[in-house]
Amino acid sequence: MNRIGTESAFEILAMARELERRGKKIIHLEVGEPDFDTPQHIVEAGVRALREGYTHYTTARGLYELRGAIANRIKERYGVDVSPDWEVIPMPGAKPCLFAAIMVTINEGEEVIIPNPAYPVYRSVVEFVGGKVVDVELKEENKFRMTYEDVERKITERTKMIVVNTPHNPCGSVMDERDIKALVELAERKNILILSDEIYSEITYDKNHYSFLQVDGIENVIMVDGFSKTYAMTGWRLGYAVGPREVIDKMVKLQINMTTCPAAFVQKAGIAALNGPKEPINKMVDEYRSRREVVYKKLREIEEFSVVKPEGAFYIFPNVKKLGVDSKELVMKLLKEAGVALLHGTAFGKKGEGYIRISYANSISNLEKGISRIKKFIEKV
Repeated sequence: MNRIGTESAFEILAMARELERRGKKIIHLEVGEPDFDTPQHIVEAGVRALREGYTHYTTARGLYELRGAIANRIKERYGVDVSPDWEVIPMPGAKPCLFAAIMVTINEGEEVIIPNPAYPVYRSVVEFVGGKVVDVELKEENKFRMTYEDVERKITERTKMIVVNTPHNPCGSVMDERDIKALVELAERKNILILSDEIYSEITYDKNHYSFLQVDGIENVIMVDGFSKTYAMTGWRLGYAVGPREVIDKMVKLQINMTTCPAAFVQKAGIAALNGPKEPINKMVDEYRSRREVVYKKLREIEEFSVVKPEGAFYIFPNVKKLGVDSKELVMKLLKEAGVALLHGTAFGKKGEGYIRISYANSISNLEKGISRIKKFIEKV
């Protein structure tokens, strides 16, 4: 267990809650959780399923109706055929999908290329199973996009997997179609797996999401998506993976030994989410877009910050290097002295030093107040 890490967002949240308990007012810009309620038609489907007796086990592969809805959604969005019988697995969140996909494919000493900065779970799981992490730095001058050229330079005979995340947490970047196609071709040529975390696939602003599945289906790609971010269903715990049958079969075996299956009534709610109206998603994305504009504008007014405008997800990753202070130290001071909860860039890897992550999954009013507090604190020090 010494190999496994944690998520700093929840550590900062715990500190913020303790300060609130003592009477300090905190503006929460640290946790990547939609501040919207789950759309009502999804809630009603879950409640109805409970009343109809969906309180028992399903198979470890999940309800066929849910797998079919996932396959249909992928066909509708990406024009790709996947088999609901063998190439889809729902699990209790996207995070277990990532964990399982890495656990069943990576052996001791095999190399896994991951972006840096990146969602910390990737590194944590690779190291937990004995794999070797090979970092690819995401550069501000490239708008924090993972490029084919940067990845290609890191390939060795020990490379087993490339982990990608688009739209990206914590940077809000969206990968170019050119790089996606080139990486899939590279993976096929070198017999490397791509694990594509696309949990923010519906939350893009300036262009449509382009999936790794769209290049050549699931030949060398395991794609992970879910319901938490798109449908504001973080507490329901439901995600899914799509990939080659031999990988999905192993993930099913692992699920049997870990969780058995996602809760049956939650799976029914997931069906309602996929088959239901898209207006709730569009409204949430429109609101995130408005918030992005406000946050980007306000942060640019802080002379000591430089900032790249996010293209997706609901995070912005300002450069704070001009302040000449460790990013974790800055975040702690902002929490305790300014009452703003943020995340330090090093929560996402060493290449995050000199940056902070701001989640704009909060109201425009709170975002304006929070950034105003940050600005006043910086002016004071």
